[in-house]
Amino acid sequence: MKKYRLALVLFSVLLVLVLAAGCGGQTTKSSGGESQSSAPPGGDTIKIGFMGALTGNEASYGIETLKGMKMAAEEINKQGGVLGKKIEIVETDHGSKLSEAASVVQKMISKDRVVAIVGDPTTGKTKLAAPICQQNKVVLLSAGAVGPGVVENGDYIFRDTLLDAVAAPAVTDYLVNKLGWKKVAVVTSTNNDYSVGLTGIFKGALAKNNAQIVDEESIQDGDQDFSAQVTRIKQAKPDGIIFTGYYTEGGLFMKEVRKQGLNLKMAGGDGLLSPVLWKLGGEAVEGSMVYTGFAADPANAAPQTKEFIEKYKAANENKLPDMFSAQGYDAVMWLAKAMKEANSTDPSKFKDALAKTKDYAGVSGTLTLLPNREPVKSPVYLLEVKNQQFSIKAALPTQAPQS
Repeated sequence: MKKYRLALVLFSVLLVLVLAAGCGGQTTKSSGGESQSSAPPGGDTIKIGFMGALTGNEASYGIETLKGMKMAAEEINKQGGVLGKKIEIVETDHGSKLSEAASVVQKMISKDRVVAIVGDPTTGKTKLAAPICQQNKVVLLSAGAVGPGVVENGDYIFRDTLLDAVAAPAVTDYLVNKLGWKKVAVVTSTNNDYSVGLTGIFKGALAKNNAQIVDEESIQDGDQDFSAQVTRIKQAKPDGIIFTGYYTEGGLFMKEVRKQGLNLKMAGGDGLLSPVLWKLGGEAVEGSMVYTGFAADPANAAPQTKEFIEKYKAANENKLPDMFSAQGYDAVMWLAKAMKEANSTDPSKFKDALAKTKDYAGVSGTLTLLPNREPVKSPVYLLEVKNQQFSIKAALPTQAPQS
């Protein structure tokens, strides 16, 4: 009987070893575009995952975020890496699908063995990823999520973007008191967490500025026919439209606005920040306003920002970087800085260095974290579409959100 039990134990051990070997060799696309085997923690690379869309209707955000991340990793590696190790960016693509986001995060954690994930550029998918990262003690740093309900998920969750709660009130004050928007129509995409959250912030700011909401309209991401909503807006006679959704629907919505003969302008958050806005909207989006935490302004930029802008232009056919590329770059640089300060690539240690950040001079602005790990950045840039490009209309001072 003892011999039988011993044989059974040996067989079980052998089976585990065989299965482990069969599951090994998980390949993933690295920042160099090659297929590489996942290295266990403590190897000669530090794996930082990219969570975002490279395809689908959110691809504009993800592609630019990844560009910035790769730029940062390349610069760090040329200077010797971090603690003697090279940074490796692990690329993924959830295809702009919420249903794919969780599996992408779980794969990067369990198979690719990342110590940190930069992403998602959108609020909704960041909120989905945050509990997974918190439970697995992997740092999540979003370079785009601006809505509420992100860092509340735990002490491994961060972001380096200008919050809607900081930006929208400053922009609302400008729209009402500088541009004279006393009566406003508000358009919300109800299946978009970012849009729903931003609408709530705008409504509160409009009330504080004694502006009247004369019409509230609901749409959904993916809609293409906005004739009924625009007809009601036309009857309400607002001074302007606050649109809290994304660029795809924003461009199509403004085409319908012009089709119905309205000369209204649209204003919204960085969900509208993409060339796709005018590719879909054409002349209809001329004059539309978008706020962002970063604008490429070489004439007035800090030295590190000027250097980033020139390097980006050299690698991208003289095009200017946007908020997502700048904040993706800052995210990797900030993570590397925290690892050096903690003298460790262990997320449980370098997360504490991240939390202590004060006056960090990134290329996208100066960043300080509040005690709740929420970032405060200034200024907020209000951009205007002119001749199918974003031009700086105003740089507005911001204040920390009131609790």
